Amino acid sequence: QVQLVESGGGLVQPGESLRLSCAASGNIFTINTMTWLRMAPGKQREQVARISSAGTTNYADSVKGRFTISRDNAKNMLYLEMTNLKPEDTAVYYCNALVVLNGKALVDEYEFWGQGTQVTVSS
Repeated sequence: QVQLVESGGGLVQPGESLRLSCAASGNIFTINTMTWLRMAPGKQREQVARISSAGTTNYADSVKGRFTISRDNAKNMLYLEMTNLKPEDTAVYYCNALVVLNGKALVDEYEFWGQGTQVTVSS
């Protein structure tokens, strides 16, 4: 019904920057909260940043001041600008969206996930 496709991951050196993108498509009426999460080997999944449909943002303490989440509601796009990357930012990054589907009640949100994109920070 809804597909989320992440892009922009890669291998960078400490201190460098990356921009992740997440494109949402399908049977979308509107998208409510969108979230970036990450999972590193041997660690629990961590919520990195989230943004409401109105643009209210929230960040994990570990990325505050370095990462910026944004969205383009007209294009159903989600972004994560990552600066001053550190080795501990190495993980698979996932896009998550709470979606109201066409033909469904506005109070009914459906959760969708992308397939993930690898970010590796290493010298």
